[in-house]
Amino acid sequence: MDARPLLAKLTCPLIPVVVIDRLADAVPLAEALLQGGISALEITLRTPAGYDAIKAMKSAFPDAVIGAGTVCSDQAFDKAVGCGADFIVSPGATDQLFAAAARHKVPFLPGAVTGSEVLNAIQHDYATLKFFPAEAAGGVSTLRALSGPFPELSFMPTGGITPDNVATYLRLESVCAVGGSWLTPRELLIHKRWDELCQLAGDSVARVAEVSEEKST
Repeated sequence: MDARPLLAKLTCPLIPVVVIDRLADAVPLAEALLQGGISALEITLRTPAGYDAIKAMKSAFPDAVIGAGTVCSDQAFDKAVGCGADFIVSPGATDQLFAAAARHKVPFLPGAVTGSEVLNAIQHDYATLKFFPAEAAGGVSTLRALSGPFPELSFMPTGGITPDNVATYLRLESVCAVGGSWLTPRELLIHKRWDELCQLAGDSVARVAEVSEEKST
């Protein structure tokens, strides 16, 4: 299922890319980000705690939009959905991942950075794609170039997005959301500084709201 309807409902187009090392951090981290105004979280499966973190967050905040990221196989897709993930994000796309998405009907953001990858996603009826690694793949200039032959597509760039360049991405008509890891600095997580994390989220949401308002006028 294409993720555009889900992303359109979000009050904030900024999606933190979260790496959980300690399961005990999952709920307080989610609480801090949600209180800061974040609409959706992407929990990566880069650590053993990823699946259980999604379960814990959905249990504590059943109405929150909690997704799974770094989903690289159909088995991981199945398991993430079983843990309650509201959407799935992959750094790329394979026939197996598209088949898993068709089985579950959960919003899926397949990764694509080249014309061939974009065409493959289109052939599977996807018009909202993850653009990763954004900065390494040419960033804003590449997204502008892709919007020429593919004006109907929307992208969620992730990878190298920072407070300094996030506005540049969000000003693009083809960008519907942005994924970023700067919202969860490792130092704050290690020392459980949840109040500072909430403040960081709030400040980022406020800056993004200004850009979104500018884009809509």
